[in-house]
Amino acid sequence: MCNEVARRIALGLIREDFSQLKIVLRFSEGLPNLAAADSIRITDTTAIIRAAPANNAETAEADMIQRRWSWPSPNGKPVYNYRSEGRELGNSAKGGRCLIPIDGFYEFTAPADPKAKRKDKWLFTCGDAPFFCVAGLWRADPRVGEAFTMLTCEPGPDIAPYHSRQIVLMPREHWADWLGGEVPSAALIAPTPAGTLHVARA
Repeated sequence: MCNEVARRIALGLIREDFSQLKIVLRFSEGLPNLAAADSIRITDTTAIIRAAPANNAETAEADMIQRRWSWPSPNGKPVYNYRSEGRELGNSAKGGRCLIPIDGFYEFTAPADPKAKRKDKWLFTCGDAPFFCVAGLWRADPRVGEAFTMLTCEPGPDIAPYHSRQIVLMPREHWADWLGGEVPSAALIAPTPAGTLHVARA
């Protein structure tokens, strides 16, 4: 499953995109350091966006903070992907929905060259969009503090040849719905439609 992503986009671009959707982006912990990163891996810290209290009914507010990717499971293994099926995923004071802004993610397949020692690595990007958002969950964990995981679902046609699961890519028009927590998660989570993603060997 997805254990590596890329985020090379500028903070201003993310802020502008959310502004166009009438979502005001706040920074309760200060402006994050969004240095371009070709490789963000499990246990690394990166930006996530979660709901923030709104000051008025017409404008949604969201908070961008930086958190660790994955919390430890009871056996100590990192929970970096989380199956979405059969769960109602809402918001609470101790955890809830979030969005993870990225501009690419990687999947790995058995090497085409039987002599190769490493798996083939593939980079998925989202058409002409400069970035997209993965649906995730954050929670407070006594061992590592607040951390997040990426949700997964059945793969869409672009991903199915490479993996049996995919991370949930939340359509831009549903970012506010996902963060708000009132629309049932099952109504928002779906495989990515064919032709959405471009794939290239990394």
